[in-house]
Amino acid sequence: MSLDAMVEDTTHLLEIWVAGWAGCRGYETRREGRFPAALRADTTREWEYFAHDPSDPEFAELAAKTAEVPARILTILTNDVARYTFLAQKHGLNVTSASQTMMIVDMETQDAEDPWLSDDDLKLETSKANGVHHAVVHAGAEVAVSGRVFVVGHTAIFDKIVTEPGYQRRGLGSFIMKALAAQAFEHDVDSGLLLASLDGQQLYSHLGWRTVCHVLMLSASDEGSDLSVG
Repeated sequence: MSLDAMVEDTTHLLEIWVAGWAGCRGYETRREGRFPAALRADTTREWEYFAHDPSDPEFAELAAKTAEVPARILTILTNDVARYTFLAQKHGLNVTSASQTMMIVDMETQDAEDPWLSDDDLKLETSKANGVHHAVVHAGAEVAVSGRVFVVGHTAIFDKIVTEPGYQRRGLGSFIMKALAAQAFEHDVDSGLLLASLDGQQLYSHLGWRTVCHVLMLSASDEGSDLSVG
């Protein structure tokens, strides 16, 4: 399937992404009607519900379920942010993050070879556990950058790409993405998916990724914290 055709079916992309994201983190998943949900066992310890452009009645049902517990999250993938912001307010939910996007890449455009570090003080370590590929760059005893990838079907889902503050602006974000791509190519992959923070979007665009849609995270919590973190 072409990348354009995949982007046209964002509902299916969301299903793949949730499966891969949950796989990366060891989360339990279930269905809430026709929508996927995952239990954030290591952070909020509550359910997060996901939907792409739900109808008004579907949104109302998901919002009611989310509002039962302040720590629950409703994540909407859409290119009509204004509509779902209005619906959130109507149903008593707050926007906790509106800066992320879902991004996709044709893996044929990515380098399949292991990258190399030009700095001898840095060391790459890769590993695999429970189907999750990990990549970490250490600077002595410190972690400089890390990330993970999990393959669902023919799609590689990249997650937790984190460059520590003291090691930013040194090309390590690009390096770790290339290291993870090389691991993903152990599988028969043809596409990559991730949710990108505002800071990450420029990096991923530079690496050939393209935006699918916006990501709106909603909660009954009024603390104002960005639940996309972690």
